[in-house]
Amino acid sequence: MATYPSLRHAIASLLLCLLAFGLSVTGRPATFLEDFRTTWADSHIKQLDGGSAIQLILDRTSGCGFASKRQYLFGRVSIKIKLVPGDSAGTVTAFYMNSNTDTIRDELDFEFLGNRTGQPYTVQTNIYARGKGDREQRINLWFDPSADYHTYTILWNHYHIVFYVDDVPIRVHKHNEAKNVPFPKFQPMGIYSTLWEADDWATRGGLEKIDWSKAPFYAYYKDFDIEGCPVPGPAVCASNPRNWWEGTAYQELNPLEARKYKWVRINHMIYNYCTDKSRYPVTPTECLAGV
Repeated sequence: MATYPSLRHAIASLLLCLLAFGLSVTGRPATFLEDFRTTWADSHIKQLDGGSAIQLILDRTSGCGFASKRQYLFGRVSIKIKLVPGDSAGTVTAFYMNSNTDTIRDELDFEFLGNRTGQPYTVQTNIYARGKGDREQRINLWFDPSADYHTYTILWNHYHIVFYVDDVPIRVHKHNEAKNVPFPKFQPMGIYSTLWEADDWATRGGLEKIDWSKAPFYAYYKDFDIEGCPVPGPAVCASNPRNWWEGTAYQELNPLEARKYKWVRINHMIYNYCTDKSRYPVTPTECLAGV
C-alpha cells in the first residue's frame, strides 16, 4: 500500500525524535544477545531464557565478564542481579560504567563484596571523574541479595549521579564543578559486569579467602534496562534538556528518596572515604557538600 508523503514525513520525524531522546525505536527491552558482548571467558557465561537472563560462573580456572556493545552519554541503566549465595567470601560481582580510557578515565562502580555465610553482603561504590578516583563508600545491604533478584541502578545526568538499590538511593555525587570537583560529562561510557576472584582485598581486607571447595560460584542477571544517549548517535542527544532523565523530577532527590538516603547513611554505611583521615587528612572538597 502506498504511503503518502506527509505520512512518510511524520514517521521519519517521529523516528528522529526517538533517536534524539536516546530511546529504542522498537521499544524493545535490552537483552544480552542484542545489546551485550562477552569480554572474557565465554565458557563461563551461560545464556538463559533466550538471552533475557544470564548466569556468570567463577571457578578455579576463570571468572568472566560482559559489556554493552554501545557506549552512552547520560541516562539511566539498571540490571536485576541475584548474587552469589552461601559462602562467597573473596568473590566480587561488579556492575559498572566505564569510559574505557586510561589517565582520564570516568567510571561509576557497583562492587558486591562476597561474605562468609550469615554475614551481611557489602556493596562498595566508587566514582572516577576525569581520572580522579579512590572515592570508595561501603554499605551493608539490609537484605539477602542472593535469595532473589534486586534492581541496581545508576542514574547519570547533568545535575548528579545517583546509585540505587531497588528504589533506595545509597549514594549521590553532585555536579559541583564550580567548586573544582570533577564531574563526568564529556566521555561516553559502556556498561560492564564481571564475576572474579579478589580474595586479596574483597572480604575483611583480604583476611577471608575463597573456599574453593564451594566452587563453582554463580551470579544471575536479568531485565537489562538501558535508557540513554547511544554513541555514536545524534549529536544533540546528550545536551537535550527534554531527555526525561534531565527533567526537574530527576535533578535532585525527592523528599521520600532523601529520607531513604538518610536512613541508609545512618544505619548501613560502614566506610566513607570522606571521613578517612588516614587517607585524606584534608577533607576532599566534594565531601563538604555532603556526598
